[in-house]
Amino acid sequence: MKFAAIDIGSNAVRLLISNVYEGVNGPIFKKSSLIRLPIRLGEDVFVNGKISEKKEDRLTKAMLAFKNMIDIHEVISFRACATSAMREASNGKEIAERIFKSTGVNIEIVSGTAEAEIIYANHIAEGLDNKFDYLYIDVGGGSTELTLFSNGYIKSSRSFNIGTIRLLHEKVEKWQWDEMKTWLKQQVISNKPIQAIGSGGNINKLYKLAKTKEGKPLSFEKLKELEVILNKYSYEERMEIIGLNPDRADVIVPAAKIYLTAMKVANCKKIYVPQIGMSDGLVHLLYEAYKKQKR
Repeated sequence: MKFAAIDIGSNAVRLLISNVYEGVNGPIFKKSSLIRLPIRLGEDVFVNGKISEKKEDRLTKAMLAFKNMIDIHEVISFRACATSAMREASNGKEIAERIFKSTGVNIEIVSGTAEAEIIYANHIAEGLDNKFDYLYIDVGGGSTELTLFSNGYIKSSRSFNIGTIRLLHEKVEKWQWDEMKTWLKQQVISNKPIQAIGSGGNINKLYKLAKTKEGKPLSFEKLKELEVILNKYSYEERMEIIGLNPDRADVIVPAAKIYLTAMKVANCKKIYVPQIGMSDGLVHLLYEAYKKQKR
């Protein structure tokens, strides 16, 4: 069985096509194809409040290409969800309607809460050790979703308009940082030690740069060390010396700042990086809907 998910973020748009196998102990999800296009809708929205014609044209072409890929793969079903940039764009809904008419891709513009719920659909809580509480940190171009797990259940969750593209364009105020810190201090009240779980393209790249053994957590100290090194290099040097792609070389620094800030306030000494995100959550939800329909 194949399912597909389109994640329209503030920095990049992604298409995930995933195979799902019925295993003895439950479904097995295996990526068949992952395509990422750095369209950066947030550059328009967080500066000018709306998506430009040029970005709309690029997004429309991307959706048409994705729809063709989905058809070729003969998936059972797919969903396309847009987050912070399209949520805030004054013309977001109009663009979604035009894209549906021209490509057949129905874009759902989801709230920050719904975004966190989709990410949670990865069933990340099932593999957690109840000796710890966990802070799930998902950093995007326009927003950061924080979810606190205790005893395998969501204790609280909130979305903050602090993202890598916003930070690059100096669109995050001090009060927004303070709001996130205050929320974390109020929520992280437990006798249990707390560990972090990170998702998003930037933490995946930071994890690889740290050369952490797969499955092992990345320490706060190592992440801080990486941030210091990255800050020493210019944008060009991050591409030339470290080998980062142009669309990663700028956003990775503000991303590291967000993860480190959340971890420090919550007193997380380590962060696990399972390399899953919103598109993976959508595939899980599509599979569950398919099974329910079959029953």
